Amino acid sequence: MENYFNYFTEIEEHYQKRRGTGLLLSTLDWALIETWKDAGIPLEAVLSGIDSTFDKYDRRPAKSRKINSLAYCAQEVLAAAEDRKEAAIGGQSPNQDAHMHSGITAEEIGAFLLRNMQALEQITSPEQLHSVAQECAARLYTLTEVERAFALLGGARTASGLEELERHLTVLEEKLLAALTVATPEAELAVLRAEADRAIGPYRSKMPGFQIEQLRKQFVHKRLFEKAKIPRLSLFYM
Repeated sequence: MENYFNYFTEIEEHYQKRRGTGLLLSTLDWALIETWKDAGIPLEAVLSGIDSTFDKYDRRPAKSRKINSLAYCAQEVLAAAEDRKEAAIGGQSPNQDAHMHSGITAEEIGAFLLRNMQALEQITSPEQLHSVAQECAARLYTLTEVERAFALLGGARTASGLEELERHLTVLEEKLLAALTVATPEAELAVLRAEADRAIGPYRSKMPGFQIEQLRKQFVHKRLFEKAKIPRLSLFYM
């Protein structure tokens, strides 16, 4: 794969190809991909799990239901990830950072950071969120200037450079999420949790308890960012 930050896109396109439709992924689907990314599940394991799920479905004599969510693939994805871990015993363990090489240019990163900086500058309320958003926007401006310097040198970022930048962006996202959570009324948070539980409900039997809790959190976080029109800062959203 040319660039590990295609993780989301690769999974979306592979799922749509196997399903045979351009059906858009749901909030639950995107939240599930985030739990896989955060758990360090390699892209190859996710794609293998999707293939295994559809292969088993295709062998069924009666197909009363279609696979209409990535959540149907959750068990097979975790199984594929475990298989990769076992295969790596005694050898080099798969590492997602190995994919983070120079396929992404400093110019592309700079443009992405600039767009997000401008979006954060538009956030004016509530006051606590506004303050944190402006602080994060200022930090993004600094990071944008760094990428411009790299671009002038005609460079693509190294793996270690991308990893370091992603760490900074993750910290900024966490600060925004904390401020956003505090600024959101308790009743609204409860509604979002209920929405998450309804979305997860049909797939509970396909996931272990720890993944259900992670998925619920990611679902709520994603909806909070969407409702507040706050951009996601991670390079995975380029």
